[in-house]
Amino acid sequence: MRLAPLAGRRAWMIAALLAASLLSGCGYNDFQRLDEQVKSAWSEVVNQYQRRSDLIPNIVATVKGEANFEQETLTRVIEARARATSIQATPELVNNPEAFGKFQAAQGELSGALSRLLVTVEQYPNLKANQGFQDLRVQLEGTENRITVARNRYVKAVQEYNVLARSFPTNLTAMIFSYEVKPNFAVANEAAIAVPPSVSFDKPAAPAPAASR
Repeated sequence: MRLAPLAGRRAWMIAALLAASLLSGCGYNDFQRLDEQVKSAWSEVVNQYQRRSDLIPNIVATVKGEANFEQETLTRVIEARARATSIQATPELVNNPEAFGKFQAAQGELSGALSRLLVTVEQYPNLKANQGFQDLRVQLEGTENRITVARNRYVKAVQEYNVLARSFPTNLTAMIFSYEVKPNFAVANEAAIAVPPSVSFDKPAAPAPAASR
C-alpha cells in the first residue's frame, strides 16, 4: 500500500530534476543571474544621479550670491534638475525603452546645463575664489566620475544580458519567460548633449589703424 505513494513521489522528483536540468541548459539560471546584475548596476546609477541632484541646490544658492550672475544659465540648471527629478527611476524603467530614453535625455540635459554653469563661473573671479563653491565643485566633479563608472558597469551588464536574450537557443527561453532585450545608454548621444559651448575670454583684437593718405 505504501509503494504507490512512494513511486509517485519518486516520479515527481525525477520530473522536477529533469525540468531543472532543461531550464539550466537553456539559460534560465543565467537570465536570473544577469537580470539581478542589471538591477544592481541600475541601482548604483540612480544613486549617483541622486547624489548629483542633491548637490545642485547648494551650488545654485552659492552662485545666486554673486552679483549680476547670468540668470539664464542658472535658470537652465534649475529647470533641468526639475525635469530630471520628475522622472521616477524605478527598477521597471530599465524594461521600458521609451521611459528609459526620456530619463537619459533629462539627465543629459542636466549634464549640459551644469557644464555651461561651470564655464560661466570662469567669468566671475569672486566665485572662483569662493572656498565654499570650490568645495561643491570638487564634490560635483567627483560625482560625475562616479556616474561615469556606474554607467559603464550598467552598460556592460545590459550588454551581457542582451547577448543572452538574442542568442540561440537561449532566445527561446527569453520568449517563453518574457525576458526582453533591455534598453541601454547611448553614450555618444549624451556626450554630445553634455559638451559645453566653446567660450573664449580673449579680448577682441584692436582694429587696425586707418592707413594714412
